[in-house]
Amino acid sequence: LAVGWGSGMDAAWAPSPGGCELVQSIMDCTGRWLSSIPGNLRGDTEELFLDDNTIQVLGNASLLLYPQLWHLSLTRNRLELIEPGAFLSSQGLEVLSLTDNLLFTNYSLTAAALSALPALRTLDLAGNQLREDMVSVLVSNLSSLESLSVARNIIMRLDSSIFTNLTQLLELNLEKNYIFEIDNAFEGLQRLQRLNIAYNYLPCLVGFGLTQLRVLNVSNNIIEWFLTLESDDLFELEVLDLSHNRLLFFPVLPRQSKLHSLLLQDNRMSFYQRLPNGTSLSNVTVQFLIIDGNSTNITTVRLWDELCHSNLSSLRLLDMSQNQVWGLPDDFLAQMPSLTHLKLNQNCLEAFHLSEEDPLALLAELDLSQNQLVELGVKVGAGDILPSLQLFNLSTNRLQALPPGIFTHTRKITTLDLSRNRVDLCPQPGEAESLPCVDIRGVETLTHLFLAGCGLQGMGGHPFQGTSLIHLDLSDNRQALSGDLGWLQDLVLTLQVLSLRNTSLSSTAVDFSALNSLVRLDLSGNSLAAFPTSLGTLRLRSLDLRDNCLPALPPDVPQLPLGRSLRELYLSRNPYNCCTLGWWDALQRAEGLRVPDGREVTCSHGSRALSPGALPEPVLQSCRWQTADVALLYLVLALPTCLTLLVAFVVVFLMLKEKLLKMVKTRYGVSSPY
Repeated sequence: LAVGWGSGMDAAWAPSPGGCELVQSIMDCTGRWLSSIPGNLRGDTEELFLDDNTIQVLGNASLLLYPQLWHLSLTRNRLELIEPGAFLSSQGLEVLSLTDNLLFTNYSLTAAALSALPALRTLDLAGNQLREDMVSVLVSNLSSLESLSVARNIIMRLDSSIFTNLTQLLELNLEKNYIFEIDNAFEGLQRLQRLNIAYNYLPCLVGFGLTQLRVLNVSNNIIEWFLTLESDDLFELEVLDLSHNRLLFFPVLPRQSKLHSLLLQDNRMSFYQRLPNGTSLSNVTVQFLIIDGNSTNITTVRLWDELCHSNLSSLRLLDMSQNQVWGLPDDFLAQMPSLTHLKLNQNCLEAFHLSEEDPLALLAELDLSQNQLVELGVKVGAGDILPSLQLFNLSTNRLQALPPGIFTHTRKITTLDLSRNRVDLCPQPGEAESLPCVDIRGVETLTHLFLAGCGLQGMGGHPFQGTSLIHLDLSDNRQALSGDLGWLQDLVLTLQVLSLRNTSLSSTAVDFSALNSLVRLDLSGNSLAAFPTSLGTLRLRSLDLRDNCLPALPPDVPQLPLGRSLRELYLSRNPYNCCTLGWWDALQRAEGLRVPDGREVTCSHGSRALSPGALPEPVLQSCRWQTADVALLYLVLALPTCLTLLVAFVVVFLMLKEKLLKMVKTRYGVSSPY
């Protein structure tokens, strides 16, 4: 706050009576265990925060001393009653938060207090166990309201009587209630722009006609149908969120709208022009019976032509992921010339075709991952296809190749994900040259390539020649490093992130010393039995060595260029030797280096797995014996034995000295010099 308000805030957070804190005209009394509003605060207080206290009653005299108050927050108290005269001295109050209290107990008296606030713009009544009839009473005289939240209550049914007088309302939040029916509840809210009814129990929305609404969130309900009124009126709707419902069909949208974001994730949608078994339902129709009071309307729609009344020309984001889409209707994408993001992942697509008739000239992101694609069809002609595409996700499909020349039209592509497809990269070595493959050579804009789990085997030639790859993921390809590794030379100038997780890498298989631009390297899940010495000259910032066979790291790692540049080092799940942990102590002393999985790192001593930072004393003593100099150890053990033998020899010699001399003289007959 002091930074935000400049040098004049030398005493920004000044202490105040009652333990509250003052910032200019803002008084913060949060979490002070107050049972009532303090009466000794500054009289010019404009904003008062009393959250997380124990206030039960807001009395008539509670705010008398604060006539300039325009923002009052009583969130998470035990408020049961606001007396009718509590706000008589606070006629300028504009923002009132009463979230998470117990206002259901005396809601009629509280309503009388609220009616005395002619300038109130924002009211939050979330989490007060309010029924719809209570809400109707509480807001009945609040014609000045622009934003109202009654989220997390127990509202079940909405009708035209609840929000009758809220003619100025712009935003209404009804999420996380128990609403199962709406009967003309919003028709009188002519200025309403944002409506949130997420996390309720609505089974359908039919006859949608709120032309002034800009944002509608009805996600996380149980909606099976969304039908807009047949009208040529212009709808202001820009964002429609129908995700996490039970939609069976594509929603029937307004003929004229400003819709730019349509979220349909996690439903049960499909299109019925063609079924997976080849059956066509192009001439089959369905009739919707709409009963409104005493009137009954029947709307007939052809099953395959769900978009017949919808204008999607302004749509920029379409998310249809996690549905049951087998295929798209003819000209489906042609109706969306402004589309920039298309998500069709986690569906049942077996084929996806693009042509000049569906140019999608502005599409920047296309996600087709987690389908059953065996074919990606592109009709290449004189025109461009996907000329603006930057991110193309095809992971987890059944593809074996991509159409030849597809990347000649995607001149802006930066990210391609082909993970978990059975694809090979061109060129193929020797006799395999005629097999299908993916050719990315010469795609200069490509910077991120994901090939995890593709079953790559010994990439020959120069499959990355002419690219500027920054990020390359070859994880889960156990044979990818089995052949010639010359392809690495094409990436030495640009490659910054390389993942070789679970590629059967041994300690000497790859020389990394030439990859001078590398900053992040993942070698986890391999069979490294020794630290690759070629890493020492790199200036990595992140290195992952988890799940290998390393007994130790070199003790001089922190002194190498690698150790001085490293900021993250992952080491867990290796069989480190508890008696050779000098390297671990050196890493702990290295400045700026983090071991995020340090608590998971263990070392082995016998059959025990221990934490290297807290070895028991018996283990330390055992390690001292194991790591002592062997020659010195033998000397120490042999010295007492040698000394004992020497002493014994001297004693025996002295005891037998005279007898030995006589024996010598007798035997050899030599006279003694003595």
